[in-house]
Amino acid sequence: MLSSYPRIGDDPRRYGSIGLRLGPRGNPRVSYPPPIYHGDTGKSLAWHRPFDAQPDLVYPNGNTVHYLATGGETDGLFGLYRWNMGPEPSGPGPHFHRTISESFYVLAGSILIFDGKEWLDTRPGDYVYVPPGGIHGFRNESAAPASMLLMFAPGAPREAYFEGLIGLAEMTHEERSVFMVEHDNLWVDESDAR
Repeated sequence: MLSSYPRIGDDPRRYGSIGLRLGPRGNPRVSYPPPIYHGDTGKSLAWHRPFDAQPDLVYPNGNTVHYLATGGETDGLFGLYRWNMGPEPSGPGPHFHRTISESFYVLAGSILIFDGKEWLDTRPGDYVYVPPGGIHGFRNESAAPASMLLMFAPGAPREAYFEGLIGLAEMTHEERSVFMVEHDNLWVDESDAR
Protein backbone atom coordinates (compact mmCIF):
# COMPACT_ATOMS: atom_id res chain seq x y z
CA MET A 1 0.00 0.00 0.00
CA LEU A 2 1.80 3.13 -1.22
CA SER A 3 0.10 5.56 1.15
CA SER A 4 1.72 3.91 4.18
CA TYR A 5 5.23 3.91 2.70
CA PRO A 6 7.63 6.38 4.39
CA ARG A 7 8.03 9.72 2.62
CA ILE A 8 10.52 12.54 3.05
CA GLY A 9 9.42 14.53 6.06
CA ASP A 10 7.48 11.72 7.73
CA ASP A 11 8.18 11.03 11.39
CA PRO A 12 10.52 7.99 11.22
CA ARG A 13 9.45 6.81 14.68
CA ARG A 14 6.08 6.01 13.13
CA TYR A 15 7.61 3.17 11.11
CA GLY A 16 9.58 1.43 13.87
CA SER A 17 6.58 -0.78 14.61
CA ILE A 18 6.45 -2.17 11.06
CA GLY A 19 10.02 -3.39 11.11
CA LEU A 20 11.85 -0.73 9.07
CA ARG A 21 15.43 -0.25 10.19
CA LEU A 22 16.21 3.35 11.05
CA GLY A 23 19.41 5.06 9.95
CA PRO A 24 21.73 7.22 12.09
CA ARG A 25 19.57 10.34 11.61
CA GLY A 26 16.36 8.47 12.43
CA ASN A 27 15.28 8.09 8.81
CA PRO A 28 14.20 4.71 7.43
CA ARG A 29 17.13 2.90 5.85
CA VAL A 30 16.84 2.25 2.14
CA SER A 31 17.85 -0.89 0.31
CA TYR A 32 19.78 -1.27 -2.91
CA PRO A 33 17.70 -0.72 -6.05
CA PRO A 34 17.27 -3.47 -8.66
CA PRO A 35 20.42 -4.15 -10.72
CA ILE A 36 21.11 -1.87 -13.66
CA TYR A 37 24.08 -3.86 -14.94
CA HIS A 38 23.49 -7.57 -15.44
CA GLY A 39 26.93 -8.77 -16.58
CA ASP A 40 29.04 -11.27 -14.66
CA THR A 41 32.50 -9.75 -15.09
CA GLY A 42 32.13 -5.98 -15.15
CA LYS A 43 33.48 -3.65 -17.83
CA SER A 44 35.86 -0.75 -18.14
CA LEU A 45 33.26 2.04 -18.30
CA ALA A 46 34.70 4.89 -16.20
CA TRP A 47 35.56 8.26 -17.70
CA HIS A 48 37.87 10.99 -16.46
CA ARG A 49 37.61 14.76 -16.72
CA PRO A 50 40.75 16.61 -15.62
CA PHE A 51 40.33 19.48 -13.17
CA ASP A 52 41.86 21.93 -15.67
CA ALA A 53 39.50 21.01 -18.54
CA GLN A 54 37.94 23.97 -20.32
CA PRO A 55 34.49 24.96 -19.04
CA ASP A 56 31.48 23.86 -21.06
CA LEU A 57 29.72 27.18 -20.56
CA VAL A 58 31.01 30.71 -19.97
CA TYR A 59 28.53 33.42 -19.00
CA PRO A 60 28.99 37.06 -20.08
CA ASN A 61 29.86 37.96 -16.46
CA GLY A 62 32.72 35.41 -16.49
CA ASN A 63 31.02 32.70 -14.41
CA THR A 64 31.72 29.22 -15.75
CA VAL A 65 30.04 25.82 -15.62
CA HIS A 66 31.74 22.47 -16.08
CA TYR A 67 29.46 19.59 -17.07
CA LEU A 68 31.15 16.87 -15.02
CA ALA A 69 28.43 14.23 -15.54
CA THR A 70 25.20 15.10 -17.31
CA GLY A 71 21.92 13.27 -16.85
CA GLY A 72 22.34 11.99 -20.40
CA GLU A 73 25.76 10.56 -19.60
CA THR A 74 24.54 8.85 -16.40
CA ASP A 75 21.36 7.45 -17.98
CA GLY A 76 19.30 9.80 -15.85
CA LEU A 77 20.75 8.77 -12.49
CA PHE A 78 22.18 12.21 -11.62
CA GLY A 79 23.79 15.32 -13.07
CA LEU A 80 26.96 16.83 -11.57
CA TYR A 81 28.31 20.30 -12.40
CA ARG A 82 31.12 22.54 -11.15
CA TRP A 83 29.85 26.10 -10.86
CA ASN A 84 32.54 28.82 -10.67
CA MET A 85 31.52 32.36 -9.81
CA GLY A 86 33.55 35.53 -10.14
CA PRO A 87 33.68 38.25 -7.49
CA GLU A 88 30.60 40.10 -8.82
CA PRO A 89 27.30 39.30 -7.07
CA SER A 90 25.44 36.53 -8.90
CA GLY A 91 23.16 33.55 -8.40
CA PRO A 92 19.45 32.69 -8.41
CA GLY A 93 16.91 33.79 -5.82
CA PRO A 94 14.49 31.46 -4.03
CA HIS A 95 12.89 28.76 -6.18
CA PHE A 96 12.05 25.06 -6.07
CA HIS A 97 11.92 22.03 -8.35
CA ARG A 98 9.12 19.46 -8.48
CA THR A 99 11.06 16.67 -10.18
CA ILE A 100 14.64 16.82 -8.89
CA SER A 101 16.65 17.20 -5.71
CA GLU A 102 19.63 19.55 -5.67
CA SER A 103 22.81 19.27 -3.63
CA PHE A 104 25.48 21.92 -3.07
CA TYR A 105 29.08 21.21 -2.01
CA VAL A 106 31.22 24.31 -1.57
CA LEU A 107 34.75 23.97 -3.00
CA ALA A 108 36.15 27.50 -2.58
CA GLY A 109 35.09 30.89 -1.30
CA SER A 110 31.96 31.90 0.56
CA ILE A 111 28.52 31.21 -0.96
CA LEU A 112 25.17 32.22 0.48
CA ILE A 113 22.70 29.31 0.15
CA PHE A 114 19.04 29.82 0.98
CA ASP A 115 17.56 26.83 2.84
CA GLY A 116 13.94 27.97 2.64
CA LYS A 117 14.18 29.93 5.89
CA GLU A 118 17.46 31.83 5.89
CA TRP A 119 20.58 32.53 3.85
CA LEU A 120 23.38 30.30 5.18
CA ASP A 121 26.92 31.66 4.81
CA THR A 122 28.64 28.50 3.59
CA ARG A 123 32.39 27.82 3.34
CA PRO A 124 34.57 25.16 1.65
CA GLY A 125 33.51 21.70 2.79
CA ASP A 126 29.92 22.74 3.61
CA TYR A 127 27.15 20.65 2.05
CA VAL A 128 23.46 21.47 1.58
CA TYR A 129 20.84 18.99 0.33
CA VAL A 130 17.47 20.19 -1.00
CA PRO A 131 14.81 17.52 -1.70
CA PRO A 132 12.21 17.99 -4.46
CA GLY A 133 9.89 20.83 -3.43
CA GLY A 134 12.48 22.41 -1.14
CA ILE A 135 12.85 26.16 -1.56
CA HIS A 136 16.45 27.21 -2.15
CA GLY A 137 18.72 29.69 -3.90
CA PHE A 138 22.39 30.66 -3.93
CA ARG A 139 24.41 33.83 -4.24
CA ASN A 140 28.01 34.91 -4.22
CA GLU A 141 28.08 38.30 -2.52
CA SER A 142 31.56 37.94 -1.01
CA ALA A 143 33.40 40.15 -3.56
CA ALA A 144 35.76 37.17 -4.13
CA PRO A 145 35.59 34.18 -6.50
CA ALA A 146 33.72 31.09 -5.29
CA SER A 147 33.19 27.57 -6.58
CA MET A 148 30.87 24.67 -5.78
CA LEU A 149 29.55 21.37 -7.04
CA LEU A 150 25.86 21.14 -7.95
CA MET A 151 24.26 17.72 -8.16
CA PHE A 152 20.74 17.04 -9.43
CA ALA A 153 19.05 13.68 -8.91
CA PRO A 154 17.62 12.19 -10.93
CA GLY A 155 19.64 13.55 -13.82
CA ALA A 156 17.50 16.15 -15.59
CA PRO A 157 18.74 17.95 -18.74
CA ARG A 158 19.99 21.01 -16.81
CA GLU A 159 22.46 21.97 -19.56
CA ALA A 160 19.63 23.44 -21.67
CA TYR A 161 18.52 25.48 -18.67
CA PHE A 162 22.03 26.77 -17.92
CA GLU A 163 22.58 27.67 -21.58
CA GLY A 164 19.15 29.28 -21.92
CA LEU A 165 19.85 31.66 -19.04
CA ILE A 166 22.19 33.62 -21.32
CA GLY A 167 19.27 34.74 -23.51
CA LEU A 168 16.79 35.32 -20.69
CA ALA A 169 16.91 39.13 -20.98
CA GLU A 170 15.80 38.96 -24.63
CA MET A 171 12.75 36.78 -23.84
CA THR A 172 9.27 38.15 -23.36
CA HIS A 173 7.59 37.61 -20.00
CA GLU A 174 5.55 34.77 -21.52
CA GLU A 175 8.67 33.15 -23.07
CA ARG A 176 10.49 33.35 -19.71
CA SER A 177 7.51 31.73 -17.96
CA VAL A 178 7.40 28.88 -20.47
CA PHE A 179 11.19 28.44 -20.23
CA MET A 180 11.08 28.21 -16.42
CA VAL A 181 8.20 25.73 -16.37
CA GLU A 182 9.91 23.62 -19.07
CA HIS A 183 13.03 23.45 -16.88
CA ASP A 184 11.21 22.87 -13.56
CA ASN A 185 12.23 26.20 -11.99
CA LEU A 186 9.39 27.61 -9.93
CA TRP A 187 10.21 31.00 -8.37
CA VAL A 188 8.94 32.15 -5.00
CA ASP A 189 9.12 35.44 -3.16
CA GLU A 190 11.64 35.18 -0.33
CA SER A 191 9.16 36.62 2.18
CA ASP A 192 6.66 33.87 1.25
CA ALA A 193 9.29 31.14 1.78
CA ARG A 194 9.64 31.68 5.50
